[in-house]
This record gives sequence, C-alpha cells and structure tokens, in this order.
Amino acid sequence: MTQQPAKQAGQQPEHNDWHHIAAAEAAARLAACCDDGLAEDEVLARRAVHGENRITPKLGKGPLLRFALQFVQPLVLVLLLAGVVTAFLGEWVDSGVIFAVTVINALIGFIQEGRAENALAALARSLSSEVTVLRGGGKQRLPSTALVPGDIVLLAAGDKVPADLRLFRAKELQAIESALTGESTAVAKHGDALPKETVLADRSNMAYAGTVMITGRGAGVVVATGDRTETGRISQLIADAPDLTTPLTRKMATFSNWLLIAIGLLALLTFVVGMWRGSSAFEMFMAAVALAVGAIPEGLPAAMTITLAIGVSRMASRRAIIRKLPAVETLGSTTVICSDKTGTLTENQMTVRELYAGGELVAVSGSGYSPIGQVGGGEKIGAALAECLLAGVLCNDAGLRQENEENEENDEKDEKREKRQVPADAGKGEKKGQGQWQIVGDPTEGALLVVARKAGFDEESLVKKFPRLDEIPFDSTRQYMATLHEIDGRRLAYFKGALEQLLPRSLSMLDGDGQTVPLLAEQIESHARQMAADGLRVLAIARLAVGPAMSLVESSADAGLEFIGLVGMIDPPRPRAMAAVHTCHAAGIVVKMITGDHAVTALSIARQLAIAKDGEAALTGVELAALDDAGLRRVVSEVNVFARVDPEQKLRLVRALQNNGEVVAMTGDGVNDAPALKQADIGIAMGLAGTEVAKDAADMVLTDDDFAAIEAAVEEGRGVYDNLVKFITWTLPTNFGEGLVIMAAVVAGATLPITPLQILWINMTTAVFLGLMLAFEPIEANVMERQPRRPGTPILDQALVWRIVLVSLLLLAGSFGLFLRELALGHELAEARTVALNVFVVVEAMYLFNCRSLTRSALHIGLFSNPAVWYGVLTMAVLQALLTYLPLLNRLFATAPIGVRQWLEIFAVGVLAYLIVGIEKRLRERQRAPAKQTEAPLVR
Repeated sequence: MTQQPAKQAGQQPEHNDWHHIAAAEAAARLAACCDDGLAEDEVLARRAVHGENRITPKLGKGPLLRFALQFVQPLVLVLLLAGVVTAFLGEWVDSGVIFAVTVINALIGFIQEGRAENALAALARSLSSEVTVLRGGGKQRLPSTALVPGDIVLLAAGDKVPADLRLFRAKELQAIESALTGESTAVAKHGDALPKETVLADRSNMAYAGTVMITGRGAGVVVATGDRTETGRISQLIADAPDLTTPLTRKMATFSNWLLIAIGLLALLTFVVGMWRGSSAFEMFMAAVALAVGAIPEGLPAAMTITLAIGVSRMASRRAIIRKLPAVETLGSTTVICSDKTGTLTENQMTVRELYAGGELVAVSGSGYSPIGQVGGGEKIGAALAECLLAGVLCNDAGLRQENEENEENDEKDEKREKRQVPADAGKGEKKGQGQWQIVGDPTEGALLVVARKAGFDEESLVKKFPRLDEIPFDSTRQYMATLHEIDGRRLAYFKGALEQLLPRSLSMLDGDGQTVPLLAEQIESHARQMAADGLRVLAIARLAVGPAMSLVESSADAGLEFIGLVGMIDPPRPRAMAAVHTCHAAGIVVKMITGDHAVTALSIARQLAIAKDGEAALTGVELAALDDAGLRRVVSEVNVFARVDPEQKLRLVRALQNNGEVVAMTGDGVNDAPALKQADIGIAMGLAGTEVAKDAADMVLTDDDFAAIEAAVEEGRGVYDNLVKFITWTLPTNFGEGLVIMAAVVAGATLPITPLQILWINMTTAVFLGLMLAFEPIEANVMERQPRRPGTPILDQALVWRIVLVSLLLLAGSFGLFLRELALGHELAEARTVALNVFVVVEAMYLFNCRSLTRSALHIGLFSNPAVWYGVLTMAVLQALLTYLPLLNRLFATAPIGVRQWLEIFAVGVLAYLIVGIEKRLRERQRAPAKQTEAPLVR
C-alpha cells in the first residue's frame, strides 16, 4: 500500500462536510486504508502536523497575579495612596494600620476567587481512554492521544469514542450522544452518506469524541482529533466565552466609582477650605486623609465576601453547591432561566406511558427506571397486553438492576449483590436508601423491562424459562430486531421496531382475549399518530409462528406477521419540576427550554411543565440558523421552547437574552451545554448526571440534579442580596458621618473630633462585630413574592439614600455636638475625642437593629430571630470599654477614660437616632402600601 504524504493528508475539508461524502471518499481524502490502517512512519509524520489527540488547555492566571489584581480597585488604591503619604510624613502607626487593612481585604478577595476554571482540562480528560486501532495491517490497543487523522478505529459496545470518526462499517451499532447533542435516546449508526444540511444530532454516519457505544460493532476513519473535534470546537466556545461580571459586581463597581468621586471632591474641598482659613498644609492634608479614610467603607469587601460565603453554606444545605461566590447573589436577580431538557427538567430515564394492545389503550403510572407504578387501573391484564409485555421482555438486550448505595465496602458484598435474584415486585416496596434502579444497555429496551416489572413480570425468570434460540439483531436500515423462543410447544418469533416497518408486514392482530383477528391498520396508525403528537416515542410489537425446523432469518419477516401492540414512551418530567417552574413564574422569572432533542418531544414536556402554553410552537435549530442577531433578539423574548439546537446556538440564545437586558441562568448537564453555561450570568450544572465539563464550566452545581433546587437557590440568592443591601445601608452613614464631622471641624476652624487612626478603629471593628452580623439575618417571608431586580436598578433606592443621609446628619450632630460640649466643659482633647468616638459606635449599634429589616421594625421580625446581632453588640461593648479604659489602647489611639454622665449622653443620642429612623420607616411603609396595590397587576 502506498500512502499519501502527511502534508497532502492534512488538506481536510470543513468538519461539516464529512457526513456528506461517501466513506470511501473520506478515506481517500485522508489517504487512509480501511483494511490495513496507517504505517508507523506515516503516523509519525502526521503527528508532527496535527499533534496529539488532546484538547489544548487554557492558561489561567497564576496565584501571584490573582493576588496582585486584588489591589487594582479604586477604593483600595485610594487607601494605598493614603498609607504611602502618611508613612512619608512619619505617621507610622496610621500608615501601618491602613496597609494592614488593605492587605487583609486583598487576602479575602484572593480566597474568594476560589479554584480556577477547569472546563478545558475536563474536556481533555473526556478524550483520554484506550482504543483499538488498525495500523500496519494489525490491531493495536493504544492510548487515544496517539490517534492521528486517517487512523482506522474499531468500535464495540461500551467503547468511548476517542476522536471524530466517519463510519464506514456499522453492525447493530448504537451510541448514546445526549452529552453532546441532547438526544435522549440511543442513536443507531450506519455508514451511508447524508445530505449536507443534516444537523449535528442527526449525523448518524458519524461517531463523535466523548460519546459512548452501547451495542454492536463498527469501524471508522479518524477525520478530526484534539481541538478539531466537535468536543474541541466546544472547548473553543468555552474559552472564547468571557468571564462575565455578575450584576452585584457591576453594581458595586459603579457604586465604588461614584463613591470615589464624592470622596475625592470632599477631601479636596476640605483641603482648600482649610488652607483658605489659614491652616497649615500639613494639618489640612491630614484632615483630608482622615476624611478619605473615614468615607471609604473599608469593611465592605470583607462584608461582601462573608455574606456571600454564608449564602454558600446555606445553599449547600439545600443541595446547591456554589463554585464562585458572586453567583450566590446573581440568582437573586435572575430574570430568565434557560434550562436544558434531558436530565434537567426530565429524569433522563425513558419511561413507558401508554400501551396499545387488543384494541385497548392502557395508561402506565410511575416514572423513571424504578419499577413502582401500575399498568392500567390495577385490574387483571388482558391476554394481548400480556403478550405485548412478554415480547418486550424477550426481544430485549438490556438489563435492569438495583444498585445498593449502602456499605459497598468490599468485593464480597459486591459479589453477593451481583448474584442476588430480584423478585418481580422488588420495586414496589422501594424505600429511600435502598439504592437506585439502573439500566444496562439501551434506555428504550430498559423501559420495556421496567413496565413489565410494573405488571408483575420477572424478566430474569422469563429469560430462563424461554431462552433465545435465534435472533435478528437490530439494524438501522432494517429498523427492527427479532428473537426466537419456544413457548408452550410453539416456536414464536417476537419482533420489536418501527411501526412503518412492522405494520406493512402484518396480516392479522391479537384481540383483547389473545385471539387472532383481521388487522385494523387504520386504527393502529391513528393511535400511533396520537402517541407521537403527545411527544411519545412509539415502538411496534409483533410475532410470527415459525416451523420446527426453521431458523429465524430476515426473509421470514417479509410478510405474515401477527401484530400485537404499540408501546409509547418518553423521558418524563421530574416530579418536582412543575412546582418549581410555577414558583419561578410567581417570582417573575421566565423559564425557557433549550434542548438538542426533537421539537415534538420538547413541546410535550414543556406543556406538561407549563413552560409553553397550548398552541405555542417550538423554534428549531434550522430556523435559528436562518435568523440574524437582530431577528434572534426579537424572537428569543417571544418563544419559550428551542429544540434541535447545537452548542453554538445555545450560546447565541443566551447572548441574545443578555443583549435584551436579561440576567440569564442556564442549566444543563452535557458537554453541549458547557459553552452556554459559561456565557450565562450564572451557569447551573447537574451534580449526578452532569459531565465534568458542564460542572467545571458552571458557577453552581445541583447535588440532586433536581430543577426544583433552583427555586430554593433563588430564594437564598435574594436573601443574600437583601443582607448585602442591609449592610451597605448600615455602614454608609458611619462613613459619611465621619466625613461630615471632619468637614464641619475644618469649616468651623475646630480641632478634628476624631483622628484617622480612631476612624479606622471605628470602621474595622464595627464592620466585623456589628455589620457582619447582618449576614446571618434569616430570609424575609415575602422574598419570593417580589419581581426580579432589573439589571439597571441601583443598589440603593431613593428611600435608602435618604435614610443614609438622615443617619449621617444624626451622627454629625451627636458626635460633633458632644465633642464641642466636652471641650466647653474644660475636658481634655483626648476625653472629648473618646466621647465623639463612642457616639459613633453606640449609634451604629442602635441603628443595626433598624437595619435588620429595611421596611419593618426589629420587634416585628423578632428581637432574637438573629442571635448573632446580640453576640456582636456585646463583643463591641467589651472592645469599646477596653479602648476607653485600657492604658495601652489609650496611648495607641489617643483616647481617655470618661464618666457616667458622658455615657448617659452618648446612649441618649443612640436611642434618639433609633426612634427617629423607626418613625421614618413607619411613615414610608404607610406611603408604600397603596403603591403596592397599584403595582400588583404588573406581575409578568
């Protein structure tokens, strides 16, 4: 055999063309020999051109760079500048404290980023396996990374496909491709050319990297390796998707920029006014530094991180694992959830829903692979239906087993479990913790075993009693399979396959009593059409009497079959998904289905879940491809079901929604979902059925794969956002109050009531021991009755801004007023400053109770519903006592002991501030009540 040079072999057509050309032409273009494979020297030459069969990993940011980037934030840069200048002026204590604060915040941010993205590494692992290859005329078992274009790969049941292959031989070959395409059933493979416009999910002459063969044998020529495979193309989509900022981080960035501008202007104004009044430049610079340090909420980054971390902990208890902290809050502002169907909204377990036999249509209850449910209403099963179920068991290559989840600790127990005989009614008494039921083989055939169990049939006993004598394996061109058995002295062949193949070959049918009657073809076709319209996959069952000496050959099925019945099955919705979708709708969140499955199936599930209404249509991938970006933006807001879409189209849909101003959550479990999971504002992967690629691309993982867990996660996310707003509403009056006190002192020509070091003490200790206690606030009762926050909504509304100004003015009046009073009474400067400092802390403590709810009083929500608040207040009281009376701290912070009178005046200011804010909240709530009634009909 003479092979083409590697360079010529590298001249490949576009990856979308391989399914369109004949297998022989594909091999010729790749200079491949289907009989002998490549020679070793040719393999080396091609590897030099194409490289190893692996996904190129994406380089991430190193730990040093990630730590350095924590300092590139406006507010942090201002603090650093203040620290440098104070150090230059010899104020070493102030400078040291400022630098310590910035380093602590940087460390918290560094930890917050968590583990790096591993999606591309997971894709590389998905290609890592061993494979049987033809090389130099012989078979070799090689690592999949050693493959090159033109290699001949041999496939068998159970093999993971190592690269993209153009199949040229397929015998009963079927693959599970749901992780790549979203197709919920096994796909039969063949080697014939297909039309060029055939979409990815329908390219049945291709085998794609990362998918799994479940039955049959086949062979194919490698047409793409590594980054050129469909899986590699998805990895590029993941790499190209930006690391989006969350609504919270965007709002905090805007908030920080405005705050920075305000602080800079106030500091400059303070310096100019002081110089105009004749103060020294040094004094005014220190005053400006004091104002800047006071106005910057140093504790805000730590508060954000800890509040989000507490949300992470709460979500974990509700079966949602957060991989990236800001994702906690993003859930609370989600306006659209785009959900994959297979394995997310549905069980990813084929389930028989209807049986038609003997002229009777029978419903089947139960869901998934657990054999719990009934065939019909529990009455005795008719002869035709029993024959249909028996045929489904015998004409079947799958297996059904229950996996024990407890005490799987040694091989002896494993062996006992494998040998155990499962009784016919095993599933009917199943309890949580006994283990999940699993299918070995084709999910469609597995569903037939489950429905037989529900009717009381024991497939193990039946297979032993009526062993298989001969068979016609399933073939994609034939579209049916058949098995031969001896039953009650008769040799019967049972057929299972496509209705359009078996019904024309049938001459008669069984009636309800199991008697042979003339065939009612139109009636059968009518029932089949109705099943298909309901989104069910329809299988036909038939039989044929075979003579004693006859073998089962394909020609025996040309005519003369006796039709038994129809089986309608579907991958059903998860039991809790419907309630979860309803709750999302009530919370103003639109749910859309984006799936690679067929449109009819997708619409059927969507209607059951109330995602789509009767009469609504689905948009297919072919229709999506014809839309430009502007057209897609219009359509994506109107349509709720998108079917037969490929990974790139899922990505386009998410981007279109984001361009419409939506905050998008995307759920999924397959490799095909990963790019959209990363692009979405929050990607949600399934923990049990999800691929590693999907999990690593996601921000959140559901440990039980239940869509209903998203409802709980949204509730937690809204609670986290509420607590962050409460903290900001609580901390800003302190910062603004400190700035106002500094400005007032400069304008009045008075000594600064508090020093920069004292300001840092107030900001850091109260933020940790008072403000952070708000992170533990329970979720308020009405949180899921609100509409989602629109992305452009500011963190603080007008009411909260006014409250912040009000409390800031109360702090100014109380602290500066008592400071001047102490000086007028002849007390030392240190004592007067200690009074002013304690006014800030006491007012903050009293105001903390006002902030536990932004609309209601602390009495209404329960004084002790958040014990952390009381622990924080007591801790802060001890710290203030130490600061006021401990000599070491007196020297370090320039404080002095004060008497009972001063404390009474300080607490009077605190109580007055609490009462004024409480009255303001009550008045505002009365004004808001009529507005709520007016806005109620506007719920989406």
